[in-house]
Amino acid sequence: MNKVLLIIQREYLTRVRKKSFIIMIFVVPLLILVMGGAIALIAKNSTQLTNLQVVNVVDNSGIFAKKLQDVPNIKFTLVHQDINEAKAMSKKDENISTLYIPADYNKQGAIQIFAKKKSPLQLTDEIQKQMNDIDFNNSMIQHHIDTAVIHSIKKADISVNAVEITDKGDKDANIGPNIAISIACAIFIYLALFIYGSQVMRGVIEEKTSRIIEVIISSVKPFQLMLGKIIGVGLVGLTQFSAWIILSVISSKIAGHVFNTPQSPMVSAMAVIQTIPFGYILGCFLFYFLTGYLLYSALFAAVGSAVDSETETQQFMFPITMPLLFTYILSVSVLFRAPDSALAVWLSIIPFTAPVAMMVRLPFDPPVWQLALSMSLMVVGFLFTTYVAARIYRVGILMYGKKVNFKELGKWFFYKE
Repeated sequence: MNKVLLIIQREYLTRVRKKSFIIMIFVVPLLILVMGGAIALIAKNSTQLTNLQVVNVVDNSGIFAKKLQDVPNIKFTLVHQDINEAKAMSKKDENISTLYIPADYNKQGAIQIFAKKKSPLQLTDEIQKQMNDIDFNNSMIQHHIDTAVIHSIKKADISVNAVEITDKGDKDANIGPNIAISIACAIFIYLALFIYGSQVMRGVIEEKTSRIIEVIISSVKPFQLMLGKIIGVGLVGLTQFSAWIILSVISSKIAGHVFNTPQSPMVSAMAVIQTIPFGYILGCFLFYFLTGYLLYSALFAAVGSAVDSETETQQFMFPITMPLLFTYILSVSVLFRAPDSALAVWLSIIPFTAPVAMMVRLPFDPPVWQLALSMSLMVVGFLFTTYVAARIYRVGILMYGKKVNFKELGKWFFYKE
């Protein structure tokens, strides 16, 4: 046990004493704060970033052109030209688009917009919205419906506020912030498992290729060495994440005081964030980070022991990381939209995908039994992968100059002590 502790101490202190480690502890929270401010500023002034887009309208239907209204950064101009002549103007200037409306505009795909570059989504959405409104008003007039009366009684758009029923009473569901938190947690877990797992693999490869491993193995068992490396690097990651969380909270509070005005988006955001159970989410984040890291880093260590250089790791890395990558892609595209679907539930229970999938579901309060089952299987999963990896590691760490495949790794697993 003392030997394992010495290895953990060496792996930990070697990394945390590096200047790059200390610098990144302070730089990352600052970058997150700057990035958040930049995103908020860009979102607020997004319309100012778009160049004025002139839309030349060739309207063969005679219905829309004179009714299209200019909006910020979009100016509609009726042109009496052949479509080919109008297209030629758009070909010369990327800020001039040509909207072609044929007489039979109701046909699917009949209305077209031509531009030198791909048209911005903002432009096509605005054109579709205005044309649909104009077409709707024309239909009402054709059916002798007074559009003025319709518009006079039309009220503001109805908004629905999601409210969660709890034992302590009703509370705002905060769907938007929950989605943001769930995606952020999935991204952080995904990156953490890759970054720190890769550090374990690189450490093993470096010691193996420098032949230092032969000296170390004479004093400790391969399993002790692997376990010490995994735990040591894991503690480095835990230290780094803890520092980032603490500094991010401090910097956010400072920013909140600096921009402390009643209308400040920062104040409103902080008020909403305070309603989210961060203690619960943070505790689960640390659990899934640690168990997910232990599960994957054991496999990364096994890969590192089986090869002689980092370039040879690709054939083994893809099958190992594919479940994680698959779940990450689904998390930021599908799972946050349906956190209680069968797909989300199964992915949050299977150990190889649970660290990412369950973090997506946590802000949406999954059933306790599902969380307990997922955590239990995570513990069983990392114990199993550690056992498998250790049997491969004990052979591969002293194997040099041999091209290894999955069949060979299978043989190593069944070698007797």
